[in-house]
Amino acid sequence: MTKMLWLRAMMLAGVPPMALLAAMPVRAAEKPLAPPSDATAPADSSDEAAGGEVVVTAQRRTESTLAVPIAVSVLKPEALRDFQSGGADTLLSLSGRVPSLYVESTTGRIFPRFYIRGLGNIDFYLGASQPVTLIQDDVIEEHVVLKSNPAFDVAQVEVLKGPQGSLFGRNTTAGIVKFDSAQPTSTWAGQGSLTYGTFNTVNADAGIGGPITSDGTLSFRLSGLYQHRDNWISNTYTGPSDDGTVPGRNVMGGFDERDIRLQLLAKPTEALSLRLSGHYRDYAGTASIFYRGSIQRGTNAVPANFDRSVVAYDEARNNPQAYQTGGASLKADYDFGPVTLTSITAWERASGFSRGDTDGGAAANFGGVAPNICAAGCGQSQGRLRQLDQWTEEVRLASPNSGRFKWQVGAIYFDSRDTTEFDQRAFFLTSNVLGTTPNPNNFVVLRNVNTSWAVFGQASFDITRRLTLTGGVRVTEDSKDTNLLQTANTVAGVSTFTGARRVTLSDTQPSWDVSLLYRASNDVSLYARVARGFRGPTIQGRSAVFNSPFTTANSETNTSYEAGLKTGLLGNLLRFSLSGFYYNVDNIQLNANDSNGNGVLFNANRATGYGMEGELELRPVRNLRLSAGLSLLKTEINDRNVFAQVGAAGGVVSQTVLNPVVRVGNNFFAQIDGNALPNAPDYNLNLTARYDLPLPTRRDVRLFVATDFNLQGKINYVLYKSVEYTSDGNNELGLKLGVAFGRYELAAFARNLTDNRNLIGVIDTSNYRAGIYNDPRIIGVSLSAFR
Repeated sequence: MTKMLWLRAMMLAGVPPMALLAAMPVRAAEKPLAPPSDATAPADSSDEAAGGEVVVTAQRRTESTLAVPIAVSVLKPEALRDFQSGGADTLLSLSGRVPSLYVESTTGRIFPRFYIRGLGNIDFYLGASQPVTLIQDDVIEEHVVLKSNPAFDVAQVEVLKGPQGSLFGRNTTAGIVKFDSAQPTSTWAGQGSLTYGTFNTVNADAGIGGPITSDGTLSFRLSGLYQHRDNWISNTYTGPSDDGTVPGRNVMGGFDERDIRLQLLAKPTEALSLRLSGHYRDYAGTASIFYRGSIQRGTNAVPANFDRSVVAYDEARNNPQAYQTGGASLKADYDFGPVTLTSITAWERASGFSRGDTDGGAAANFGGVAPNICAAGCGQSQGRLRQLDQWTEEVRLASPNSGRFKWQVGAIYFDSRDTTEFDQRAFFLTSNVLGTTPNPNNFVVLRNVNTSWAVFGQASFDITRRLTLTGGVRVTEDSKDTNLLQTANTVAGVSTFTGARRVTLSDTQPSWDVSLLYRASNDVSLYARVARGFRGPTIQGRSAVFNSPFTTANSETNTSYEAGLKTGLLGNLLRFSLSGFYYNVDNIQLNANDSNGNGVLFNANRATGYGMEGELELRPVRNLRLSAGLSLLKTEINDRNVFAQVGAAGGVVSQTVLNPVVRVGNNFFAQIDGNALPNAPDYNLNLTARYDLPLPTRRDVRLFVATDFNLQGKINYVLYKSVEYTSDGNNELGLKLGVAFGRYELAAFARNLTDNRNLIGVIDTSNYRAGIYNDPRIIGVSLSAFR
């Protein structure tokens, strides 16, 4: 007790955590080290209040994070509820909430793009691959639309950083975001939160479960999410429109999100466990809003008179989008004693469409002034996923999670097939008014097939009581096939498309990792890890809209080196982790836009990155919880022979390009050698704090105040360097004030409290200089209950 009081006093005095570690005595006769598998389930909120241990499943086993030689960040459901209380997208709201994680979208709530340690993909093509894989309840969500399935009634989110190919396969060169839903239980349990705020925003997230049979051998969990926001963006355009766009007040910006999930857990014997899960999503809302001219030449500052609530859209029918997704999975575990057999069978389906005025409107619109002209052409795009079906089957054999030697082996088969439509319309000026005859309806239909199989294994051996060696390997074959079923422009009924109508790519690659973990004590561990992962070949078929051949990119490989420290001191009242990393991506896949706004794939020679990540959780006094996370990052593209097209119109570049530029006709190309990767902030800082004040006469009633803050460093939104297409210092502040009584909590909250206007995305084609911005301030009230 004396030592604990002394350490708390040191923390209050501002002594850094590393100094505390150095000052702690190391005893030769400590209690025996807890085995890596001593934890059985993620800690709930009551455990957290008592300093409960954090456990993860990063290695497909339930383990203390101190026993895992991987940089892993964990988000608990109470934090997620705060971030999403204002109706924020449940995935986009994760951006910056842990070190090295960045999430954005230029296609609305149905196409999130994830980046870890600077590695991601800026491509907005529906068939785009990403180097970050999402796993929801043990099921890989590969397609970008499946990645948008909301996270609700969540038990825990884990962010695994660095290549994870040995256990999780291809397309994990950057890492994994892993969502674990609250599971069925043999006793009654549940949670619910309801919020209401600005623009009639509603966010309702709830789950309840318990036994179906009296002996608890059959149980269930029913979960649901409902989100709504009224339209709040007005379209002030008054000129002609060929597609029936109807301007008006408050005609876009709203959404309706409806999701449900049912899980059944059967344990007919002590050895057999069966979990059947089904889910369905119905979403209708607004695609990303591009604000034309909101990025001004020569600066990246947001104009003082910029108004997020007003646009001047002449087409795209006010940017509608709607998607439906659903799926089912069966996880079966059978414990044979010396080995456990696991099978995961899953099916996912999706369909829907998204339509957007991609040039950001007829003209810049500030202060309600909207000239009815197109400076150099206006355009819209539409993507429709007619139907996507994804099937996966994974089988694993694993040893018991005890003893000096632990192992697991397995195999997986993946099959994804979709039919996709793309429609790109373009209109051009005739005497400063819209032309009366649009270009032909550039409409294509593509059939995409992606199949993959892999075999893998991992083993861990305790060399000594404190030192553990872990190694894993995986061999994966990944094949993609894109077939052009319907071309765009025709002349006398004959297609003018001259490229190959069908393209097939395939590759077989190994992934592996080797790590050492040293348990200095029950509370401190150090690790070092080397890992190699690969991202499969990619086909970009959307270019057929403009009768251009498909573009492709070969496989990329990432070799990563990292070392780190993890602690859980004072009964986990103080947790601190620190990691440093370096990676080299060979043949990195990159994406840029051509003069039509079409994504173009290519490989660059390599990209490198290095940096550090630190996380701190601390309870210096009773009822006060603090946390902080910091990442520093430096990335660089290394290839003197690659160039990215620069947005221009009529032979004029409309932004200040800081790289050498080459002109070919009316097109301009910037050399990108030495540039940072796009959407890779050079630092990220996240802070949270909560203080509870029990009432003197009612100890079960507490007043509380909670806050969270995120600050991001310099970000380049495109491959080339420019003055305009960057941001530096984007930040958002959240605040929550309320009262907690028993298992209930009533509060007032504010998201983006200071109403910052942060640039978070751009379109760099033509001279539009159109930007995407964060949500405005949302103020509301919330009610939460837990059982």
